[in-house]
Amino acid sequence: MTTDTLPADAAAPKRPGLGPVLLTVFLDLLGFGLVIPLLSFYAEQFHATPMQVTWLMATYSIAQFFGAPMWGIVSDRVGRRPVMLMSIAFTAVFLGLFASATTLWQLFLFRALHGLAAANISTAQAYVADVTEGPDRARGMGLIGAAFGVGFSFGPAIGGLLSPYGLQFPIWLAAGLSAVNFVWAFMRLPESLRPGASEGGHRRTLSPAALVHGLQHPVVGMAVLLVFVATFSFSMMESTFALVAEHIWSMGPKDVGGMFGIIGIVGIVVQGGMVGRLAKRFGEAPLVQVGYVCMAAGMAILASTPAGPGVWIGCAVMALGSSLATPSLNSLISRGVGPDEQGAVLGVSQSFSALARATGPATGGVLYARWMPTGAMAGGASLMVLALLVSLPATRRAVSGRPA
Repeated sequence: MTTDTLPADAAAPKRPGLGPVLLTVFLDLLGFGLVIPLLSFYAEQFHATPMQVTWLMATYSIAQFFGAPMWGIVSDRVGRRPVMLMSIAFTAVFLGLFASATTLWQLFLFRALHGLAAANISTAQAYVADVTEGPDRARGMGLIGAAFGVGFSFGPAIGGLLSPYGLQFPIWLAAGLSAVNFVWAFMRLPESLRPGASEGGHRRTLSPAALVHGLQHPVVGMAVLLVFVATFSFSMMESTFALVAEHIWSMGPKDVGGMFGIIGIVGIVVQGGMVGRLAKRFGEAPLVQVGYVCMAAGMAILASTPAGPGVWIGCAVMALGSSLATPSLNSLISRGVGPDEQGAVLGVSQSFSALARATGPATGGVLYARWMPTGAMAGGASLMVLALLVSLPATRRAVSGRPA
């Protein structure tokens, strides 16, 4: 019997499942999360000022600004699997070098190289787009966010708990986890890009014109702008959170790890079990808008609370909003373009996210030093109100203009 006589579903190659890429993202973000609660404290051991601490965070994201579209475009050319393997291997190397640094300039160098290597989330999102269709894509994007949330939940909590053994110890553990991740991905992560699916998508480059072209996309351009505004707001808050926790709320690395753990746990519950069902019932657009309301409210609470329960409540409300909005917006963007654009368009989206994470921390540092310690949180809340207003026409255009 030849393939001509087989049923269509039997002749079609079986698509890979989401399990391997979800575990790969989880291990990737677990290692990343280990470093988050102690980064400010680690930099201060090298006599870094608050501005230098926020610039250290910005350096990572500046590198991701260039790395995200690079990995996305390369994955459209050669496949998702080799890109994931390369990025994970380099992540392990540069984390080890970051833990071995002896001067402040080395922290900046190895943090930048780590950011360049770890900018593979656009490839993971393209992997999900390869193996899902229609409303299931929101669920797939939500599961990627849940894997992110699980890693981001356990990572900071573990990093905080291990900080009494030395601030370098969790970083070395993160490097080791990346090495384990590489072995796992090498053995179990299959290729998801179907032959011919990427034809026509190779012309995109890292030039500013290509990024402007992404904003001018007739269907998802405004949604890509939303990615920038929301991420900028969040990164302003994130970059000064540990500084405020240490100097205003009198918290240490263990406490900061617990706060980020709350954010991760909310992400697990919402993105892993709720957002897919909610998207099927209500659509992605309302979830984006409700999410932005919650993010604005959470940041406003953090900006105004002196300490205590208000900090936990603010983190939980903000995390709820981010967990609803982010996967829903990514789903709208991915469903608004053809399969040949998945890697490149998501890469451009992640570039704007990384650009926001590069400029947001620097802006947050200025607000912290020259306005008030919680100025980045207050500014982030205001910008989320703006994002809510922009989301109304942006999501309507993304829904009405998606391919049939």
